Amino acid sequence: MNADTLELARVGDPIALTRALVSTPSVNPQLEEGGSGEQETAALVAEWLDSWGLDTRVTEISPNRFNVVGKLEGEGPTLLLNGHLDTVGVSGMTIPPFDAKIEGGRIWGRGSCDMKAGLAAILAATKRLTEEGPRPNLIVAMTADEEHASLGMYALADSSPSADLAIVTEPTRLAVMPAHKGFLWVRAVFMGRAAHGSRPDLGIDAIRHAALYVSALDDYGEQLTSRPAHPLLKHGSVHAGTIQGGSAASVYPDACEVVLERRTMPGERPEKVVQEFQRILDELSEREGDLSASLEQMLERPGTEVPGDSRLVQGLLKAGQEHGIPPAVEGMTAWVDAALLNEIGIPAVCYGPGDIAQAHSADEWVELAQIEKCADVLESFARDLVTQGA
Repeated sequence: MNADTLELARVGDPIALTRALVSTPSVNPQLEEGGSGEQETAALVAEWLDSWGLDTRVTEISPNRFNVVGKLEGEGPTLLLNGHLDTVGVSGMTIPPFDAKIEGGRIWGRGSCDMKAGLAAILAATKRLTEEGPRPNLIVAMTADEEHASLGMYALADSSPSADLAIVTEPTRLAVMPAHKGFLWVRAVFMGRAAHGSRPDLGIDAIRHAALYVSALDDYGEQLTSRPAHPLLKHGSVHAGTIQGGSAASVYPDACEVVLERRTMPGERPEKVVQEFQRILDELSEREGDLSASLEQMLERPGTEVPGDSRLVQGLLKAGQEHGIPPAVEGMTAWVDAALLNEIGIPAVCYGPGDIAQAHSADEWVELAQIEKCADVLESFARDLVTQGA
């Protein structure tokens, strides 16, 4: 990044902050070999926060993986502003990933949309809140590893931050997103019997049994869409994500593994979802006497929601309207770290610049105007917390 951009970033310019952050690689090393991780970006953010007078701490939450937390004393409720420092990899990108080029009213580069523009909006609003005018007690928390295992948010949650409400600036097109789905992964392992391809009397085809099970999930998916719809998220869904099995075309496969994903609704319990997968397997076993299979729950993340009439949702809508943004409340399709804040009792919604459709894309970009508007809204919302109460 050039010196002019860095100087503008230091004084809180949201566009310069975005460009400085995009120019600083923070590829998650779990997602791409050689990924730099968050260390350099965390140091940059910490330098800014510290220079603006926040009580700033950088924490190594895993080897070479870092969180940054800055605290600013104010009045009234404590507002937590959160975003993640890491990005996905750059393989396959069709533009220079770290040039942070401005063209056509957009900043282009890896992480511009997901979610360095959101980080920049937080930082710009924070800089303004250190100056004149009312301000709440403020926690700025920028976390590691959201794109993989959320190590940073788990570490933050374990530290029991004392906040009354939170905004996670994931890309939402400046719509307030108080709800998102969760997900659960299940590994299904089907055991067959290896035999020469010419001896069907001896072989048990594990791939066939896996295929029958995956086909049975079509009916399950239809059942999910027939359940009462969530007002923002509609319905859960199910699909097979990966399948592995067999050793050669001329051999009956003795094993086949399928990893299934179920997108869940707020309040759905993982054990209930696994029971539904097991019921489908049991029904198939009754028809296929030689079927042998097991299910194992893998990764699970909860869905989450904050009431639409809450101070958090309504306050953001009001602040947006003050800056010419039409009120919009929508559900978020992806799972994000806001769920973990809600789990520890801090109401959290998503609100940020950019469109999730551009996230992780080969030519990732974000609109300049949305970054500036988001910073304005965050500042107004924070000040309203003091002047109008929680």
